[in-house]
Amino acid sequence: MRDFFLYNTLGRSVDSFKPIEAGKVGFYGCGPTVYNYAHIGNLRTYIFEDLLVRALRRSGYAVTHVMNVTDVGHLTGDDDSGEDKMVKSAEERGQGVLDIARFYTDAFFNDTGRLNIERPDIVCKATDHVSDMIALIGRIEAGGFTYFAGGNLYFDVSKFPRYGDLALLKLDELKAGARIEVDANKRNPADFVLWFTKGKFEKQALVWDSPWGRGYPGWHIECSAMSMKYLGESIDIHAGGIDHVPIHHTNEIAQSEAATGKKWVNWWLHGEFLVLSKDGVKGKMSKSKGGFLTLQSLVDAGYHPLDYRFFCLGAHYRSQLQFSIEGLDSARSARKSLNDSVLSLRQKAGAVALPAVADLGPAAASRVGAFLDAVAGDLALPRALAELWGLLRDPAIPPAEALAAAFDMDRILALGLADLEKPKEASIDPEFAARVEALIAKRAVAKKAKDFSTSDAIRAEIISLGVVLADSPSGSTWKLAPKDGTTASTP
Repeated sequence: MRDFFLYNTLGRSVDSFKPIEAGKVGFYGCGPTVYNYAHIGNLRTYIFEDLLVRALRRSGYAVTHVMNVTDVGHLTGDDDSGEDKMVKSAEERGQGVLDIARFYTDAFFNDTGRLNIERPDIVCKATDHVSDMIALIGRIEAGGFTYFAGGNLYFDVSKFPRYGDLALLKLDELKAGARIEVDANKRNPADFVLWFTKGKFEKQALVWDSPWGRGYPGWHIECSAMSMKYLGESIDIHAGGIDHVPIHHTNEIAQSEAATGKKWVNWWLHGEFLVLSKDGVKGKMSKSKGGFLTLQSLVDAGYHPLDYRFFCLGAHYRSQLQFSIEGLDSARSARKSLNDSVLSLRQKAGAVALPAVADLGPAAASRVGAFLDAVAGDLALPRALAELWGLLRDPAIPPAEALAAAFDMDRILALGLADLEKPKEASIDPEFAARVEALIAKRAVAKKAKDFSTSDAIRAEIISLGVVLADSPSGSTWKLAPKDGTTASTP
């Protein structure tokens, strides 16, 4: 088992990682709110989490990765302000909330699949776990941490002395800095809703019976309830975007530890923003501001999804990464050079069987060791990539050894290097292909008629067949979603 060092946001230091149970890691990552497409800033966070899981597994840990899908309760403001994102999207598109959720959940996993992000071991939808949330809220209430006002049940942060430790917040400063009382029912500006009733919205689309009235859960409670259901009341790692620190993750800690009376998460990891530069001013990518970039928009511009994954590998996960077309062009060029190097080595190695990693010679083994040391040092991927380049360019390392070492490194990088040696493509049943092509043609007619509801529904049906769909100005193409490491052609 290789020693692993990770930066813990709680404490702001890099320390040797020690799981609760030796050799096993319970990992919870905040998943998408499925009211719109994920933008490439969101996807950077999921690439970081994928690298973490892959690196831990390569180092010998058995990882259980849990991810939530938020399909209820997430308001446009993380502080319980604004509208429900799911309801707002459904109203704008003239569809049901669950239809919206299904469509964008499929779209999300279509994107992550194209980026070679492994699907979590457990994907749990909020709407499937409302009873678990109600039970957890009941425990919090029994502990005396709540109050009922205006038809909603609130968490009283003043009852939790450690509130704000993760974000380095102080309650007295929060009170002094509150200029506008967004919710008049709150005793403290930082208090948050555990359960909403008609006191918030009279026409909420999804509601459930509860001890506090018919209504729906707040956003924060779902992660606490679902992580405990699948990983226990104390977990090793919780990860997400840096924007979750001041409110969402801070509130999760308060409600979880109020319910159980013990530490909930030992290690907090957060990925930094992908930033855009406009008129010389940098800013994080945001759906609320509009104009965000999706993975499909990059594909439409002629880039491969793995060009973007490679682009993200060029910066440490705790550093802001500035996005530009020039930077993406450089990543595409570098990835092509990487692929060419691997194919050249494959040609030189011929049909010889590749050695096991344990049987590598000293030079190749040293490169692999340095690569794994970099990854185990708080995911220093830029340094790890340098070891891969050094391996491929070292003429003293036999081609077969260089390939074996590169493919081992790619178990973490997930750039599809091993697939480059596989000329055979998965066969596609003609009847299946005809069915997909018919759906694509039907969708094209709907899009031309500006019937976007029908178009979206057909797209969801196509994706549900296990197909990766790519739209471009010249039309739509498709291929089978990768499975068991094989590749599939697009007819």
